[in-house]
Amino acid sequence: MKHKRPFHKHGKKPHAAARPPRREDNRAPSFTKAPGDKPTRDGILLWGLHAARAAWLNPKRRILKLWITEAGFASFEKTLTEAKQKGLTRPEPKRIERHELDQLTPPGSVHQGIVLDATPLPEPLLHEVVAGDTPPDLVIALDQVTDPHNVGAIARSAAAFGAGAVIMTERNAPGLTGVLAKSASGAIEHVPLVHVVNLARAIEDLQKAGYWCVGLAEEGQKDLSEIDLSGRTALFLGAEGEGLRQLTRKKCDELARLPTGGSIGSLNVSNAAAVALYEVRRQKKS
Repeated sequence: MKHKRPFHKHGKKPHAAARPPRREDNRAPSFTKAPGDKPTRDGILLWGLHAARAAWLNPKRRILKLWITEAGFASFEKTLTEAKQKGLTRPEPKRIERHELDQLTPPGSVHQGIVLDATPLPEPLLHEVVAGDTPPDLVIALDQVTDPHNVGAIARSAAAFGAGAVIMTERNAPGLTGVLAKSASGAIEHVPLVHVVNLARAIEDLQKAGYWCVGLAEEGQKDLSEIDLSGRTALFLGAEGEGLRQLTRKKCDELARLPTGGSIGSLNVSNAAAVALYEVRRQKKS
């Protein structure tokens, strides 16, 4: 393995750590009516059963408010009880009508009768993820992928296949919104999203930490399955249509293609990420 050099500490500064949990009693959660209640300025809205459940049970998350319908409560009741059993400090749910929840979330949002107001998670720096005592053997990096639905779906696949982080640029990347969190289906509570100022510099840092950086591109000389991915691996995927930027292609150790065929010769970036993550995990297990 190459000698590790000091990392450039680029990326966003992490938010303040969440307060330590305080044990509460085990009384069943009650409803309080809160007409006209507004989201706080410090939090972000998360909605949908899976995203809300993962956030509610994450001790690193500080939950500020929970709005819930009668139907939403029926599907979320076990989660409320589980959080109390774990001693997590959580606010009492506030009953609200569905049309009021519709006004809190973007048009067409499938909130399933559950909306949380929560503080952002602390975000680690790149060197904190890949240069620790037990760095992940797989990370994935996105080169200006801007669609929050795609980023959320990629985060979900990253969690499913055991990737240690999703790396994105600070610019030309979506913020951690409720749309992204809903698409991730709870994955953002388990896989950190790491923002970097300069992706080319991040590649250099990953290489110094012993990662083989592989970019997915149609002009790759080899199929992904033909590349040795058994060691530490960083996968790089580009934006829809444009793909990886030229400097990213140049900095990667190798470019690889996915062996697609048939009437459609390419995959959506989130689908391509899932296929690539599967191939890396398959090789690491063999």
